[in-house]
Amino acid sequence: MTVLVVLTDTSTRTEQQQAAALTQRACGEVRVHTPSLLSTVGDLAVVDRAVGHLPQVRHVARVPGDYPRASVQSRMGRPSTVALGRAAFGPGQFTVIAGPCSVDNHDQLMEVGRAVRDAGGHALRGGAFKPRSSPYAFQGLGRRGLDLLAEARRVTGLPIVTEVLDVRDLPAMLPCVDMLQVGARNMQNFALLRELGRLRTPVLLKRGLAASIDETLMAAEYILDGGNTDVVLCERGIRTFETGYRFTLDIGAVPVFKERSHLPIIVDPSHAAGETARVIPLALAAAACGADGIIVETHCDPAAALCDGKQALPTSRLPELIDGVVNVARAAGRTAGPMMSERNDRHRELVLTGDPAGTVASARVRWR
Repeated sequence: MTVLVVLTDTSTRTEQQQAAALTQRACGEVRVHTPSLLSTVGDLAVVDRAVGHLPQVRHVARVPGDYPRASVQSRMGRPSTVALGRAAFGPGQFTVIAGPCSVDNHDQLMEVGRAVRDAGGHALRGGAFKPRSSPYAFQGLGRRGLDLLAEARRVTGLPIVTEVLDVRDLPAMLPCVDMLQVGARNMQNFALLRELGRLRTPVLLKRGLAASIDETLMAAEYILDGGNTDVVLCERGIRTFETGYRFTLDIGAVPVFKERSHLPIIVDPSHAAGETARVIPLALAAAACGADGIIVETHCDPAAALCDGKQALPTSRLPELIDGVVNVARAAGRTAGPMMSERNDRHRELVLTGDPAGTVASARVRWR
């Protein structure tokens, strides 16, 4: 069992060493993560008797898995916040990342980027390097794609989120992007996770398609253990026996992640849906269940997309998506982060049409 010892922020070096020595004497080993956070493997009652009486000890707690830094207990139940541009992932906010699965060409990326900005999105996603199941499928534009993402950031003002596959690409990526995404297939690429831990660039860590919640948190621990505290988790669907859709979106994982970890958690409705028509309903479910945001694939011409066009939401439907999730998130006690679009300065009014005594025929948001 992993046991945490949380010290006061004002504890002296001598007090920290005292707590570490007593913990080690009680359990045989101690890990010093930060000056105010220790962990060990042992019995909670034994550790509490050893150090719980010390004035510099704020808290002694058990962690369900071996992820002391990612655990909610490490911050005494306080959720963490990760900044991205003018927006942030964290308590009370709902942040939308949107963009194409892959950067196909210059015109496509600029058109999609402007659409995301104008619809009220907070960040632009786009893959320059693409991990594909088939070695013959489009693998992304590579370094040329990074140049286009940097241009899109200048044009739209939106921060850029893109996937990293190889540590050798990091020197070229860092000047062009604001958040590095670790895809589901790389969730347990431990060499990559350790390298990302040495950086101070925010990381979006997607849950593996067959990974448990605790395995996902232990993957996040690799990054946190390196000193990079800006980690956002992403539920993107898991592989089950169901064949009616691409992946099973584990909405129930969102509150469980929040019970176990202080890290923000967002949802990817696109990969789970596998079909455009299912994306908005799943995004609304994400907003309702307490997620800190969503990351959505969108394209100006899904039929011509070089990657995952079948699940890409047309950019013409982005206002519908963002209006919907913002209203649901607000009902759940959250507000949208600052938008680059001027629409943020106007008043939203939810308009329902249909028989007042019967079912609602449609719902839309009118701007005033």
